[in-house]
This record gives sequence, C-alpha cells and structure tokens, in this order.
Amino acid sequence: MRLFTILFFLCVMCFLLPFVTAKEIVLLDVTKSEPEMLLKTLNRQSAKLSVQDNSILVETEKSGQWHGFNMGKRDWNLSDCDCLIIEAANHNDQPLTLYCRIDSPEFDRKTMRGSYTNSVTIESGEIKQYKIPLPAILPPQFKDKLFGMRGAPGGVRIFETDTKPDFHKDSVTGLTLFLNRANRETKWSVRKIVAVTNEKSQQFNWAKWSKISADEFFPMIDRFGQFKHEDWLGKVHSEEELKKNIAIEADDLAKYPAPKNRNQYGGYTNTPKHTATGHFRVEKIDGVWWFVDPEGCLFWSHGTDCVVAGSATPITDREFYFEELPNKDDPKFKYCYGKGSWAPRNYYEGRGVYTTFSFTQSNLIRKYGDDWKKIFAELAHQRLKSWGMNTIANWSDPKIYNLRKTPYTATMDSGGKPITSSSGFWRKFPDPFSKEFEDSVTKNAEKLAAATADDSWCLGYFVDNELGWGSERSLAIGVIISPPDQPAKIVFLNDLKTKYNNDITKLNAVWGTNHSDWNVLANSTDKPDETKAKEDLDAFHKRICEKYFKTIRDTLKRVAPNKLYFGCRFAWLNETAVRVSADYCDVISFNKYQRDLKEFKLPEGIDKPIIIGEFHFGALDRGMFHTGLVPTESQEKRAAAYENYVRSALEHPQIIGTHWFQYGDQATTGRGDGENYQIGLLSVTDTPYPETIDAVRRIGYSLYEIRRKK
Repeated sequence: MRLFTILFFLCVMCFLLPFVTAKEIVLLDVTKSEPEMLLKTLNRQSAKLSVQDNSILVETEKSGQWHGFNMGKRDWNLSDCDCLIIEAANHNDQPLTLYCRIDSPEFDRKTMRGSYTNSVTIESGEIKQYKIPLPAILPPQFKDKLFGMRGAPGGVRIFETDTKPDFHKDSVTGLTLFLNRANRETKWSVRKIVAVTNEKSQQFNWAKWSKISADEFFPMIDRFGQFKHEDWLGKVHSEEELKKNIAIEADDLAKYPAPKNRNQYGGYTNTPKHTATGHFRVEKIDGVWWFVDPEGCLFWSHGTDCVVAGSATPITDREFYFEELPNKDDPKFKYCYGKGSWAPRNYYEGRGVYTTFSFTQSNLIRKYGDDWKKIFAELAHQRLKSWGMNTIANWSDPKIYNLRKTPYTATMDSGGKPITSSSGFWRKFPDPFSKEFEDSVTKNAEKLAAATADDSWCLGYFVDNELGWGSERSLAIGVIISPPDQPAKIVFLNDLKTKYNNDITKLNAVWGTNHSDWNVLANSTDKPDETKAKEDLDAFHKRICEKYFKTIRDTLKRVAPNKLYFGCRFAWLNETAVRVSADYCDVISFNKYQRDLKEFKLPEGIDKPIIIGEFHFGALDRGMFHTGLVPTESQEKRAAAYENYVRSALEHPQIIGTHWFQYGDQATTGRGDGENYQIGLLSVTDTPYPETIDAVRRIGYSLYEIRRKK
C-alpha cells in the first residue's frame, strides 16, 4: 500500500509539473488592494472604473477608442517570465476582444515602438484566466547581428529601423487593458494579473541554443530557407524529402478532391438559381447578403491573398545568415536572385538597392524541376478546390488566376499626388482634387479593365490598401497645414471663402485666429483649433472622402461596368469615410486582424455587404520567428482560430467573404519591410500546414450550410 501511495504521488506530481510556475510576479491583485487607493493609481480611457466583487469593473462608453485603463508608471522586470495570466470576466450578452499592451521605456505612441500588444476573446458571461504569451529576450551575443526582420529567433521582437529590440521585458513601465473602438456600451472586469514563467510553455528550446556563441549560431538559415537550430514537424532535411512530399500531398488531394454541390465557380448548386448575368454581383436574400455567381448560384468568397511563388528576402549585409546560397551564375537558380529598394521602417530603408533571394522559388525548382512554374500554378487551383476555397484574392499572380479555374479579385493603386501633410502607415493620403490623381486613376483603371472587364472569373476590384484616414478630421487638418499649392487646400480655401462671404474676419471669429487676409491662411502651416474649426474641418473631411470614392467609382464603372468595386480595404474605422464609401462601393472591404468578427458591425444605418480583405493567425512552433499580427500558442490553436474566425463571418449577415493573408509563409528572414510572419497555408518549402489545412477544409466544405443555417 505504501509503495502504491508513493507511485500515485509521483504520477500526480508528473502531471502537475507542467503547470507549476518557476516564477510569479503579481502585477495586479484587487483582492489584496485598498479599493480607493487602487483606483487612484489607474488612468481610465473612455471608461468608468469602480471596484466591485473584488474586481475592477470597467464600464465603457460608446464613443471614443481604446476603452479601458492603464496602470500608470511602473517598473517591472519580467525578463524571466514568458506569459501573463489575466483573470477577467465579460458581463455582456456578446463576446468581446480584450487587448493588453505592455510598454518599455522606449515606448513611442506614434510608431508603437517599445510596446507589445496581444489580445484574448472573452465569451459572453465567461469568467476565467487567460494566458497572453510574452516575447523572448535577445541573447547579448547576438546584439547588432540580427536585423532586417521584425521577429528574431525565439520570437524576439526587433524594431524595424535599427537592430535594437522593439520591446524590453526587463524594464516594463506600463500596462494597458482596453477594447478597440467598442461602438457600444460594455461591462467587463479584471481581478488579477500575474506574469509567470513556465518552461513547458516555451515555443522554442530556447536554452539549447540561446547560450551558444555567435560563431556557432551563424549561419542560422539552411539551404532550404529554414531555421537551422531547431527541428519540427514538416521540416525538410534533404532534396529527397522535398520530392517525397509531392506524393504525400497528391494522396491528400486525391482523398479530398472538392466539396459537393458546387459549380465551376464554387457557387452553391443545392438551392434555386437567381438571376444570372454572366458576372459576379451582390444581392440581399432573406435578410442576408450574398455574392451571386455568373451562373446565378449563391456564392460566398472563401479565399487567400498572395497566391504567388513566395516572397524574396534581402541578403545584402546578411550573407553570413545563410548556410548555402546557389551560385548567382547557375542558370537553374539565377532567377531566384533579384534587386529591391522598398523597405519602409526597416534596416534597408534609405540604403538604396539591395540584393534579394527567394528560397520559395529555389525550393520549387528543386521540388518540381524545370516545369515548376506551370506545376505550381496548376497545383494552386487544385489545392484551393481541395481545401474548400473558391477565391484567389489580392496580390496574386495573374499568370495563375488567368488559368481561369478559380474566381479571383484584381487590384490597383489610385496613385497621384499626395496630401503633403497627411500621414499613413504605408504612404501619405492621395490628394483626390489633384489632376495627377484623376489621371492616375484613369490610367490604372483602363489597364486593369483591359485584362479583366469581360472576364466572368473576376469578382471585382480593390483600390488601394490600408490608407491613413486618421481620425474624423485628420485629413482636413493635413490639407489646411499643407503648402498653398496643394490642390485640396485650394479647394478648401474656396469653400471657406464661399461660406464666410470672402470675409476673413468672419472665419477668424469662428476659428479663433487672426489671419490678416486669405493669403496668410493659404501660406499658414499652423494647425487650427480642432474644437473651434470642427464644423469646417468635418465638412471638408467628408468632401475629401466623397471626391476620393466618387472619382474611383465613376472611372471603374465607365471602363468595367460589370465588375464590383470593393473599396479601399479599411484597416481602421473612420466613420465618415466608411459612411461615404457605402454610397459608392458595391462592397465595403476591411482588413480585420482580430480573433473573430462577432462584435464587428458597420456604423448605424448602413446596410451594405462587407468583405474581409485580410486576416491571419500564426505560431512559433514550426521554426518561424514572428507569429504575425494575431498570435496563437501552437498550430492546433492556430487552426482552431481560423475555423472560429471564418465561422463568425459566415454567421454575420453582411459579410460575404474572408480572404486569408497569405498563401505561403513570408521569408524566415523577412521581406523588404522586415515582415517575417508565420502566416502561410504553406511553408517556405511548399509544404502545407496540416492542422490549418484541416481547419480550412472543415469550414470550407460546410460554408453554405453554415451560411444558410442548415
């Protein structure tokens, strides 16, 4: 009996050890705090705070953004911790996404440098503990040697414009919990936040190689473009293994050829047909928005962006990263080399032209031989059909979608002269009043239409991507502080002259300014008082939006009247811009990087179809260095997140499609701007991620039954 007791005890301990933490740092514990004193240390953000039931109760307002609270100036050393545990509750009848941002001393609100943000979804009425993983710390021997990528081995985050870590766990100065633009009143609460270490939760075998010397560590990338110092399911170790994967995948594709009850476009054939026009269109049927395909069948767009043969990675200044690169003069691999100069917010920005290499292409050459381009293109269509996908989405290779076996979306930039004093993550906002804008839109639209306007496989067009709309008055402010020859500023001043009867003193009285005449205002670069000038700024902001969307809409409908206009792929919700887009776009597009779409809705009163242009999830358990914008703990969790996200879209009456970003992983060492995310359906070796593909299939094969709730 004693022996049995000892063995039982040992078994229990073996089970519990993975959950035993080596270290715990309490960041917040309401149960051990004086309520009034605690509230004085917190800074509320568009929310009301109180202490109830040993928790901080957060009641958010409908207006504003970043609803929640921050904990003020702190000084925590979390270098030994790998995750946060947050005990929280959702007191609403809908799910909510709770974001957690922690800051280090370099935190810059404009660039978000020096901060780390992650999120969890809390279901309605749910009270539980949530784990948020923390990034690792860069080992000192690798300082100044890892650059040109946003994530380094082990998930270390690196700031894009230099070689310094983006976030310092050893010096955390603040923590913020918030909802992103709730658009409704909500109640949620937090009881406790702790930082913990649990060796079992490490994504990489960090201790194994983080302590070796730089000379032993480099080169860190093998001949297939994979991280050299780890092994994982699906890693390729030889050319023979690479080629064996062809037969393995062929068996899988043969087992799952395609969903049933689908026509050639992927439309649903198990319902009566609707009006067929020979092109894709949209229609609201029984309270739910749909695409209707060229044959009149219901269609819901389930697709992926960037169906291309992988992205190249800069190798200039980083040749020591790579174990083996083919000879540049080798005719077999010479086209894998290229030149680049695009490098926003990255090491290569401002350094001129750099040399690139595409490991994806070199792997395809090794895998499929001389006909790799043809094989890869044909296989893309076969894969998508087998996976239950029916759309080749943005930024894909025309040589692939022009095979006309899978519906596709096309894209163009508006181009033209920018608003000088505007801002944006990717570029300044285009000036829609400039002649350059109109000429560029016309030129680009005519070129696009020549190839696609009469193609029944083309759903429609996206124009631009993630423009910097800013807040409700940002564009108008950008215009008024631009130089006097800015076309939009000339139009704005003419509007003001008309409104104020050409009397500058009347404008001064409203704006609280003292301009002596209109020329002084034209040459002024001073920012106006946003409160006093609100009415005029709001009016012109709306006019900018109208001019932008109308110019594009009118041009597209002139050159391609049968194609749908999908808008500009909003990354942030600017209500005025969204409302105006609803007047001109056939479908409103959003790039929504979040856990699901259960909370997502258009501004009140707008009933238009929506398409999701981008979303993704990633994990660090298959050799990559960065999870992408929405992290998960493992490939299993990533797969579950995919299925949950698309299901939430299918259950949303206005959403008519989701497009995953992207078809293949980004390069392990990053593209021109440093992005090196584990976000592909395929790895750099052209190997499908089985867990994610299973999830894509599960939801893809039941798309229409879920949408129709049958």
